Amino acid sequence: MNDSKSPLKIALPKGRLLSETAQLLEMSNWGLSGYSATMRLYRLTSQRFPNLSAKVFHEKDIPVQVAMGNYDIGICGSDWIEELLVKYPSSPLVKVRSLGYGNGILYLASSRSETGTTIEEMQSRQSPVRIAGEYPNLAESFAANLRLRRFSVFPLWGATEVYPPENADLVLISGRSETDILNLDLTPTSKVLDFNAVLIANRQSWETKDMGELLATVGEVPARTEKKTRRIRRSSNIFYYPDSTGDTVRLALPDGHQQTPTRQLLQKAGISLDEYPSDTGNRRPISNLDGVAIKVIRPQDMPLQVANGYFDLAITGRDWLMEHLYRFPSSPVEALADLKFGGVRIVAVVSNDLPVSDISSLRRFSAGRLAPIRVASEYIDIADKYARDNHLGMYRVIPTWGATEAFLPEDADLLIENTQTGQTIARHNLKIIDTLFESTACLIGNRERTGTTAKNKRLDNIIETLRNAVEVT
Repeated sequence: MNDSKSPLKIALPKGRLLSETAQLLEMSNWGLSGYSATMRLYRLTSQRFPNLSAKVFHEKDIPVQVAMGNYDIGICGSDWIEELLVKYPSSPLVKVRSLGYGNGILYLASSRSETGTTIEEMQSRQSPVRIAGEYPNLAESFAANLRLRRFSVFPLWGATEVYPPENADLVLISGRSETDILNLDLTPTSKVLDFNAVLIANRQSWETKDMGELLATVGEVPARTEKKTRRIRRSSNIFYYPDSTGDTVRLALPDGHQQTPTRQLLQKAGISLDEYPSDTGNRRPISNLDGVAIKVIRPQDMPLQVANGYFDLAITGRDWLMEHLYRFPSSPVEALADLKFGGVRIVAVVSNDLPVSDISSLRRFSAGRLAPIRVASEYIDIADKYARDNHLGMYRVIPTWGATEAFLPEDADLLIENTQTGQTIARHNLKIIDTLFESTACLIGNRERTGTTAKNKRLDNIIETLRNAVEVT
């Protein structure tokens, strides 16, 4: 029997779909004020529908939250729905309707500079085909359907376009058209799926709750005029994998907010860079270092890339190094220098409404519960180790992809999060009950490195140069 009075909860996306979803909700007159790119809080209530509330998540988290039943309905791209369903096909999701925006295509693509990367050639290869991207489940399924003899899938946090040809043979990457892919100096080899923004529902909620009045108001957002795609200039400073016998040092630098302090440190060390940060999206800056090739990737991906031998050195956060080492204790990756910038604390966070002040009281709180403690974090393995080491009893780690503070208190009991000042945490009615460790940027490398005498000399010179620059006051 449908219940017209039950509360309805909707999960709304951050990021690429935010502006058009906000336009849709305004057109539908749901009365969810405050949903915009400048929002500071992630909880919204409806002025028109008293039983409707909303929370804002990273888009990739929404299918999972709706499938778990934490939210009755949600809006996200169908690419993330398929990424979930290809691994968990029995997930209780109902695709209610397409919303008329957020259109794109997911492609399998290779570097334009490489030959021998057609589907037929990949199918006949004896060596493993390396596939990278933010859609590891779809990548594995597609590779299996292609009957590739051998393949490896490398999950990424982003910057997918820069991995071929040195660090991946193929990537799974999205764009509005083939032109978008070509403008990244990639060649589309196969179309995996078309996607768009979709309204989804939890199956049980769909069958038991009355959503008719709410959904009757939902129209379609008018198609937007596509902006001309900006051409990304790729550097000719390309190093090709494998390079184990060469002299070239392969260095990974971080993207995002760590670019400015990284550049400042490099300048202090006498290392100049062209286009870092880049206004054109170039992820292959050129430096004045002889025999050094540079790529700009996500800090989260660096430890695994160094462990796999795709980079010799990388600048990442100690938090992501620890996350990697907790998952792979025998990894050869190690910290070579503390670079002393980008400092954050990795902290345990709970709701202000929870009667808990420290880890001991959280342990007592968890002992009195029948349900497991829900621990949400981007740091999956750090969170898991923290829960085990502190004997929290039954617990479940919920992986997140951002906006983690939105999970408390409804969708998690504990967060493992990073913070500089704690102001964002306090603004969301949360409190810090423990500090796990402090993290700063660090230079990482592979302790099992092999290479020519010339290459090892270059590596030692770079390491020493950066260590000295840190010590300069």
